[in-house]
Amino acid sequence: MTTIASWGARLADIFDAGGQLLAAGNGGSAAEAQHLTGELVGRFKDERRPLPAIALHADTSAFTAVGNDYGEDEVFARPVRAYGRPRDVLVALSTSGTSRNVLAAVKAAQELDIETWALTGPGPNPLAAMCSDAITVEAPTVATIQEMHLVLIHSLCMSLDTTLAGRS
Repeated sequence: MTTIASWGARLADIFDAGGQLLAAGNGGSAAEAQHLTGELVGRFKDERRPLPAIALHADTSAFTAVGNDYGEDEVFARPVRAYGRPRDVLVALSTSGTSRNVLAAVKAAQELDIETWALTGPGPNPLAAMCSDAITVEAPTVATIQEMHLVLIHSLCMSLDTTLAGRS
C-alpha cells in the first residue's frame, strides 16, 4: 500500500472516530493546506458528508493576533493547542521542511498526542524527520514541489473518498 493510500484509509478512520484534520503551511503551502481543507469540507469528486478540516491560517484575525502577541513561531502552534485533540491529524506542508512555525505546530501536536503527517520538499529535512509520516518531493524548484503537493493532495482525497464509499 502506498503512503497516500494508507493516509486515505487512516484519515477515514480518523473521521469515522470523530476526529478532524488540521493543516498548516506558509505562502503557497498555506494555499495547498486550504485547498485540502476545502476539498474535505466541500467535496472532492463525489457527494459525501462534509468532513471536519481546518486550515490554521484561514482565520486571519486570530492568525495576526497570535503573530502580534506571541510571535510568528506560534501562529500555527497556538491554534493546534486550541482545536487539536488526540484523535486528530495535523498535515504540515513546507517546501523547505524547515519552517519554524510549522515545526512548532508539529511539536504542539505531538504534545497533544495528535498524529502528524508532512508534505515537504527534498529530504532529509527537519519536518519530515519530526512527523510520524512524511512524503518528500525530490524536485529542483519550489514551484514544482508545490505542484506535486497538489497532486498528492488530490490523490489523498481520491483515496479517502474511495475508502469512505467502500464503508457506506
